[in-house]
Amino acid sequence: MATQFVNIDGVRLEYERYGPSSSETPTIVFLHEGLGSITRWRDFPAALCAKLGWSGLVYNRQGYGGSDPLHGPLTPHFMHSEALKVLPRLLDTFDISRPILFGHSDGGSIALICAGSGAVTPAALILEASHVFVEELTVTSIAKVRDSYRSTDLRARLERHHGSNVDSLFEFWTDVWLSEEFRSWNITEFLPAITCSTLVIQGSDDEYGTGRQMEAIARSVSGHAETLVLERCGHSPHIDQPQTVEAVAVRFLRSTQMHTGA
Repeated sequence: MATQFVNIDGVRLEYERYGPSSSETPTIVFLHEGLGSITRWRDFPAALCAKLGWSGLVYNRQGYGGSDPLHGPLTPHFMHSEALKVLPRLLDTFDISRPILFGHSDGGSIALICAGSGAVTPAALILEASHVFVEELTVTSIAKVRDSYRSTDLRARLERHHGSNVDSLFEFWTDVWLSEEFRSWNITEFLPAITCSTLVIQGSDDEYGTGRQMEAIARSVSGHAETLVLERCGHSPHIDQPQTVEAVAVRFLRSTQMHTGA
């Protein structure tokens, strides 16, 4: 499917849409990870939307894929800015009022901030490998990735997804996560205000976070919460175990739809 572009506050963002119109069915909005993109989701969004018969939207944040480049380094509040400003404007543009937010890693954190702030009222949340505070494991793993950027094929692999954005994106993202200022980053304050049903998925072998993240989310949100730990699974459950994640997501969303009328 060919990507398209939308202008949000002067920034051109790349996106894809799936399924019927958002006016006809619930809409799943997919939020990618810290070095992710539309293409790094592979065919998972399209497959999940087809299974449900629902509409879907996946987009590249500024600095990612074919979207406009970042104008400078990221600040420790970069996920807040996306959740409180960009994402609500994007949803308004596409007339999506009660989305299901499906967030992976940083994308899951953005979904939590967005839902917990009241910027958007989602019908449900699905979160994979999301962070609500900084763990030493995360910092250590990102430092290893930074050190391997040019000594391995990592840059070439990321360039396939981000093109000319790749170097600035990698530098800005790793720099902010590894900064001293970011060590105190914590979004647990947003969790109690989340009242929609939430599914939290964590791989047992996630190299970027532990089950403490999942437990904190499930314990603190006010709405119904389900958790799933996948054995022999790393940081990207929808890639490592796509059939399992799809089946669990379908069951969860159909149940949520019955209870909320989403």
